[in-house]
Amino acid sequence: MEKNSKDSFCKLLGIQFPIIMAPMFLVSNEKMVIEALKAGITGAIPALNYRSTDELRKAIQSIKKEVNGPFGINLIVNKSNFLYKEQLQVCCEEKIAFIITSLGSPEETIIEAHKAGVKVFCDVTDAKYAKKVEELGADAVIAVNKEAGGHAGNLSYKELIPKLLQTVSIPVISAGGVGTGKGIKDMLDLGAAGISMGSIFIASSEAPVSQEYKQACVDYGSKDIVMTTKLSGTPCSVIKTPYVEKIGTEQNWLEKILNKNKRLKKWFKAFTFYKGMKNLQNAAFGATYKTVWCAGPSIEFVNEIRPVKTIVSTLIEEYNAAN
Repeated sequence: MEKNSKDSFCKLLGIQFPIIMAPMFLVSNEKMVIEALKAGITGAIPALNYRSTDELRKAIQSIKKEVNGPFGINLIVNKSNFLYKEQLQVCCEEKIAFIITSLGSPEETIIEAHKAGVKVFCDVTDAKYAKKVEELGADAVIAVNKEAGGHAGNLSYKELIPKLLQTVSIPVISAGGVGTGKGIKDMLDLGAAGISMGSIFIASSEAPVSQEYKQACVDYGSKDIVMTTKLSGTPCSVIKTPYVEKIGTEQNWLEKILNKNKRLKKWFKAFTFYKGMKNLQNAAFGATYKTVWCAGPSIEFVNEIRPVKTIVSTLIEEYNAAN
């Protein structure tokens, strides 16, 4: 059985269908992951969705009490995440199935996670970094293409997946632009072992965000997605609401100068990341379009607000019909 096949990826995690419900800041929660596991897929939650490591631990334990199945936690592994080491410790102690690393070197995470029997999947946007994390011992790479929600890559999936398949021997999980069962088939046919999908699940009954945010995913489409550096300093895909049009999508001159200053860079990045998180928090739970909502182009395929189990069953039906 090839390493990059849906069967091998399902076997790796012990799931029925090769989908990871992607970790989404201020969107993913325990209810969504529980329903994902019941539906035969897996899911992950950003550790930063919890204010403390105690809350993170309780969330992990609450999922385990409700359902048996593999799920993951997403860790920001660069210096902007001041809770990183504590979050890593909790993930290892609770022996979750996998960790998804983002925005930094995963070396320490891989070493510590493997000691605890926890797998590590690393977000990558190019072949060079993919090879690097494979050499560090990553169990899989998540190929973040330019249609991904949140922090997107620079390459299309048609460019990125073949490059990674030529470069690494570990499973390649495609992330970005998929919102239908036919889209899943296309990615798997190209050689991906699995799919990481997020935006399509924002408009789910279990998502803890405002009804306005969910409805925006229904009302807006792929043409309404723009990239902004306003939130975290790193390009991030958001819905182009009237408010986003008003504030613009580029950092102002002061933000740019501070971001390039070597002495201030670390602290400014942390500040903009925190500030961006607060903006997103207001957007996620506020009942107004005058906020900032993260999403990817795959909201094109969102036509109504549905339970997670219905979204998953529809994807599987569409996939089977496409074969």
